[in-house]
Amino acid sequence: MRTHTLIASVLLCFLAICTRPTPVSADSAGELVSGIAQKSFSKKAAAVEKLASSGNENAALILNALMQGNLYRVKTDSTRVVLVLSEEGSLKISDPVTGAEFPSLTKSDLKKIRINNKVRSAIKAGLGRLDLTHIDPDRRLSAAAAVFKSGDPTMLPVLEELLSKEQDEHVKSAFKIAVASLQLINGQDKKIRLKAVETLQDAGGQEVKGLLSKAALQLATEKSEGSAEIAKAVEKALASVDRQLATYGMVENLFQGLSLGSVLLLAAIGLAITFGVMGVINMAHGEMVMIGAYTTYVIQETCRLYMPGVLDYSLIVAIPLAFLVSGLFGILLERSVIRFLYGRPLETLLATWGISLILQQFVRTIFGPTNKEVSTPSWLSGAWEITSGLSVTYNRLAIIVFALLVLFFLMLVLKKTLFGLQMRAVTQNRMMARSMGVRSASVDALTFGLGSGVAGMAGVALSQIDNVSPNLGQAYIIDSFMVVVFGGVGNLWGTLVGAGSLGIVNKFLEPYSGAVLAKILVLVAIILFIQKRPRGLFALKGRSVEG
Repeated sequence: MRTHTLIASVLLCFLAICTRPTPVSADSAGELVSGIAQKSFSKKAAAVEKLASSGNENAALILNALMQGNLYRVKTDSTRVVLVLSEEGSLKISDPVTGAEFPSLTKSDLKKIRINNKVRSAIKAGLGRLDLTHIDPDRRLSAAAAVFKSGDPTMLPVLEELLSKEQDEHVKSAFKIAVASLQLINGQDKKIRLKAVETLQDAGGQEVKGLLSKAALQLATEKSEGSAEIAKAVEKALASVDRQLATYGMVENLFQGLSLGSVLLLAAIGLAITFGVMGVINMAHGEMVMIGAYTTYVIQETCRLYMPGVLDYSLIVAIPLAFLVSGLFGILLERSVIRFLYGRPLETLLATWGISLILQQFVRTIFGPTNKEVSTPSWLSGAWEITSGLSVTYNRLAIIVFALLVLFFLMLVLKKTLFGLQMRAVTQNRMMARSMGVRSASVDALTFGLGSGVAGMAGVALSQIDNVSPNLGQAYIIDSFMVVVFGGVGNLWGTLVGAGSLGIVNKFLEPYSGAVLAKILVLVAIILFIQKRPRGLFALKGRSVEG
């Protein structure tokens, strides 16, 4: 079986090599370039086509130079073609094939090679062919997309020829769509045009919808044979593509909602812990998110200056360090301020609000008021195109996975460690836990540090999709409280469900009501919901609820 697979792979490679133009020698390329200097425009166009098909690595440079009027012929030798470029105020005259310079020649010795529309069309087709036959599949995909957008009918025979030789399935599919677009708009045969409509309908996507709309307008005034039947097929295809795009829109809204929900989950999960265990209304929680984001920025700048080779992995290093830095800030806040205000929620609200303002000004003093750039690593850049018209970005997909992993490990800590057991004991009954030897003061400090550390990791994730600024945390603090209250104070499962629900509802409301009104509607819905279920979706039993 392996032998058969190996043989098949070798054959495919052989076919791929055979379908690419064979590079020609410098002498042969020189002869082709000399053909461009002929007086006949028809012969010039033929020479351009031969050069484009030759596989010479300088073919694109030569054709672009011809299009821009930078190719000349020597007056004393009409077959000798040179490239003339202006560099720093002086002319550089060189051989377009070998690059050898001719310092003895001046512009008075040369005559510009002139072209007409026929030659220009041949040049455009030739440049298109060069990209369509490039060894890099991505270049061929881009070239096919360019043909689809331009709708240049001169590229149809080129594409039809290359389609039968193409081996890469993705590129082949792009070629088919480009061919179908040209056949529908410029074709005359009814059967071919109907087949093109079917191909485009199967492909779908926003660009195909635009092309079909253009075809519908064209067919409305067209009097050719079968135009009415083709118009009906186009109308049917348009309806199908509209349904497809509506479905894709719902999927994208769902993904965007999950993405927003994962951000809210990261921002709220630490708040759920501190609020559930200690009953503290921590308005400085958003600043813990901000500290995590600035930690990411500092690490990335350090790598950029001193270790540029590991810059792509600075985000991985930033996750534990942001947890430690934000966690230490949280412990310091609890030990210095919060511990004296237990049982007085209004005082904790005012105190932490003041601390949030101090932390914002502290960051402004060190880093300045302007936004800081945190670059996205290469392995998180770009998007995963599931199908034509439907794609998801890697960075948001990574945030969803990261949020679920944080939740998973946090639940392991709470369920499988001694610290988690003590924290749950303090949550359910502080006095009983104290009588059993649990040091509730230490549990409070470590719990506050854990919640703040998770907020710091949220800042790492947010640095990939939002501006890193002193006001970063303020944008998420209210939403975080809504998630915690809606899901159930101190309940991690409730936080997960609450974050996901609010994120999805927000994204489905935004297209109809706008971002601001969507948030207002969600807030009103939560207020009405809490009237019926004051403890949220998943009520947590313990002192914070019963008190």
